[in-house]
Amino acid sequence: MREFVRPKVVVSKCLGFDHCRYNGGIISSSIVSDLVEYVDFLPVCPEVEIGLGIPRDPVRIVLEDGEQRLVQFASGRDVTENMKAFCNDFLGSAGEVDGFILKYRSPSCGIKDVKVYQSALPKLASIGKTSGYFGGAVLKEFPYLPIEDEGRLRNPRIKEYFLTRLFMLAAFRKVKSEGSMRDLVKLHTENKYLLMAYSQTELRKLGAIVANKGRRAFQELVSEYEKHLYSALSRPPKYTSSINVLMHAFGHFSEKLSSQEKALFFDWIQKYREGKTSLCPAINTIRAWAVRFKDQYLMNQTLFEPYPEGLMEVNPVYSHLRENLWE
Repeated sequence: MREFVRPKVVVSKCLGFDHCRYNGGIISSSIVSDLVEYVDFLPVCPEVEIGLGIPRDPVRIVLEDGEQRLVQFASGRDVTENMKAFCNDFLGSAGEVDGFILKYRSPSCGIKDVKVYQSALPKLASIGKTSGYFGGAVLKEFPYLPIEDEGRLRNPRIKEYFLTRLFMLAAFRKVKSEGSMRDLVKLHTENKYLLMAYSQTELRKLGAIVANKGRRAFQELVSEYEKHLYSALSRPPKYTSSINVLMHAFGHFSEKLSSQEKALFFDWIQKYREGKTSLCPAINTIRAWAVRFKDQYLMNQTLFEPYPEGLMEVNPVYSHLRENLWE
């Protein structure tokens, strides 16, 4: 079983950690509660940190003279400069973190779809959308890290992409701070097929860096590797790339399989291509062959377990644990 480095994640404190919402409430987030076992969280509530208290009058983003301001509409108090100062101080002193999970649509923590108003008056309609003050500062300061809100993480595909990046970057952080050239080579080798799915172009560049033909020092090498790793993970893989990777893996066994076994695998690939099934049957077929033929190289590939198994979930529609419709 693969061992995972515990990612360091900044999280909005109201997501299960404290009753710090403007009304004294707390929000239950299944993804945050599931991650507690595997992640080191750094909870923060920017509004409380700038002294707004609990409970407090809500804030909203208001457009004034072409500039977005953060205002408590009940009192008219403008807390924009306080929030800017907090963002600079907190993000400048947070140290190395691997990702962020922030409050959905919050005027302070939201990363998108935060309402912008023309006035602080409570009954006026919004005139646009933006990111929250803290959320926007995070996006600007850490554009290369996995940053999501708990609302978007309800989408299984977004969640999978977020978790894959989070645990890979945590593993890299450990190599960067504590490791050696040998550790970097091992990390690259075990992530080869996963990186191939994300970007073959960047995979080739990363491979050349690890080869280290110029005999450069580890710190110089790992810094260059980091830039290309961020670039490789900047977009989720296309479905065609995932198919290509599995076909590469299939090549490990193509001469050892019966025609019926090959036909079954190709059938799963075609059904995935047509959107009639997930990639799981084809992946599990490759994993089974890796075990059967004792292919340790493939068994070590993170492609087959990019994050802890306990964070993987079955769509309730397909689970036998769903509501019993026959009673």
